[in-house]
Amino acid sequence: MKRFVSKILAYCCFAVLWITSVFPLRIHYVISDIFYFFVYRVAGYRRRIVRKNLSSAFPEKTQEELRRIECDFYHWFCDYFVETIKMMTISEDEMRRRMVFKGTDVLNRLVGEGVSCAVMLGHYCNWEWISTLPLSVSKKCVCAELYHPIENPDFDRLFLYIRQRFGSVCIPMEETLRHIVKYQREGLPLVIGYIADQKPNWRNIHLWTPFLNHNTPVFTGSERIVKHTRQAFFYGDVRRVRRGYYECEFKLIEKHSETIPDYQLTERYIQELERTIRRDPALWLWSHDRWSRTKEEFDHRFYVKDGKVYEKVTEEEYAKEKGWRSYWKH
Repeated sequence: MKRFVSKILAYCCFAVLWITSVFPLRIHYVISDIFYFFVYRVAGYRRRIVRKNLSSAFPEKTQEELRRIECDFYHWFCDYFVETIKMMTISEDEMRRRMVFKGTDVLNRLVGEGVSCAVMLGHYCNWEWISTLPLSVSKKCVCAELYHPIENPDFDRLFLYIRQRFGSVCIPMEETLRHIVKYQREGLPLVIGYIADQKPNWRNIHLWTPFLNHNTPVFTGSERIVKHTRQAFFYGDVRRVRRGYYECEFKLIEKHSETIPDYQLTERYIQELERTIRRDPALWLWSHDRWSRTKEEFDHRFYVKDGKVYEKVTEEEYAKEKGWRSYWKH
């Protein structure tokens, strides 16, 4: 019965979103402005986290400047949702006008040589629209993106429909290497997008690097996969031209990624991402609690041996040592 109810809810959600997506984008932006009022002004969704992140990332900015970025962030955040819904019915021609890709000549040349390409991105601008890349590159390659499957299979199919509508292939994170090897054995070069600006789990932290005024733990798994499968390494520099219009420029960082010392590609990606964010700070996902894990806590609770991370002290023991009444407040 529970499974049946879940399926009905998913289909109802799909129907409502599909009908809504038929409206012109100008109507979507009216809806977005209404959402903004309730999400930011009324509910204050994650406002404490957003303010903490902004103030620590940009200590040189005044309170007035930070509040302006904060407001602009919530406006963009609501735009992101309605733009993603619009993907359900938007035409290919309109999508090509609104999401423009630059540097595809380099991608196409490498694909023509049989080289797979990795594009490193952040949660910046509308990253969902990047999945429309198959409309703008050679048909000789497979365009793919990594994703975390949603626990509910019915809603997972809904979002896969949106993300794969223009020909992109979604690869579950846990199956990344297997799928890449499979395509390469079939002689199909990949152009695959990696979004790697989330915080890694404690046991997956192998690199700390400066990022937006923080000593930041970053994912290195993407780099290991890219080097192991000999993919050319690109950075996707995304910008919003104006409301509803984006550009993504592919910048080749290194063709022969396997020759680069460990972690240098990841550090270069982080440097490029920071430059992008500083250019227009409001368009990054500030509501994510990016810096809740610190080097101090890592050094106290864990140690690294033979490239693996082992626990010395549990999180509860660490909380007690710090004198916190409740670990969850941390």
